[in-house]
Amino acid sequence: MEEERNNKHVLMVPYPSQGHLNPMLQFSKRLSTKGIKVTMVTTIFISKTMHLQSSSLPSSLQFDSISDGYDQGGFAQVGNISTYLSHMKTTGSKSLKELIQKHNSSHHPIDCVVYDPMIQWVLDVTKEFDLLGAAFFTQKCSVNYMYYHVYHGLLKLPITSVPISIQGLPLLELKDTPSFVNDPCFYPAYYEMVMNQFSNIHKADIILVNSFYKLEDQVVDSMSKLCPILTIGPTVPSFYLDKGVPNDKDNDLSLFQLDSSAINWLKSKPAGSVTYVSFGSM
Repeated sequence: MEEERNNKHVLMVPYPSQGHLNPMLQFSKRLSTKGIKVTMVTTIFISKTMHLQSSSLPSSLQFDSISDGYDQGGFAQVGNISTYLSHMKTTGSKSLKELIQKHNSSHHPIDCVVYDPMIQWVLDVTKEFDLLGAAFFTQKCSVNYMYYHVYHGLLKLPITSVPISIQGLPLLELKDTPSFVNDPCFYPAYYEMVMNQFSNIHKADIILVNSFYKLEDQVVDSMSKLCPILTIGPTVPSFYLDKGVPNDKDNDLSLFQLDSSAINWLKSKPAGSVTYVSFGSM
């Protein structure tokens, strides 16, 4: 049984932005400590520009790359999210097929693809090779469940009546909903992207959510009636949880050059005196 487990190979395909790369990298570290070979896929541009602390990564975790069609500058090369996603789907699908074929011709063929539903076409490619496909949602289950209801017409937009009732969630006011729900016209391209996550989700073998069951047990139970769900969060360095991954104190991957002055400023403050608020990377 141990020999069979150690031969498994998982391909991780995150959406190419900071807030989507790191959660999947943390999950990759966890799988690697279980004896599973993991290959994390970035775009060619990110592979050439990312800052990676490879010395602390497990030896069974490696990186590979595919083309998004903008190998010299990534998203910044085009600057338009609709154009970027369309080109990425066309070029990325072909590039991902070639990458899977490469690995399947090696001693470690792919057994499962874990993908970010922001690039839902990855699942279509996965199923062309008859592989297991797992959707990895970086946001918590409650947010995904609201998007699911909007996509399937169970929650009509614009919202004209409150409170909003969704099984598994408390009664919601408009201010409690994600920005893409309470004002879908403000970021139409991003609204379309988050909705399209569910266009082929029924083909996924399982849904992984960056959350933990006790945090949102009722909504997880409700959504589990629709599709198999496994909470695998929080996907933060294990130093802050159970220390299950050796030397895992940082995310290890950054798309930006870190500003040491911010760290120096934090070190000058008393412990527990600073509140940090993240607005995300998109």
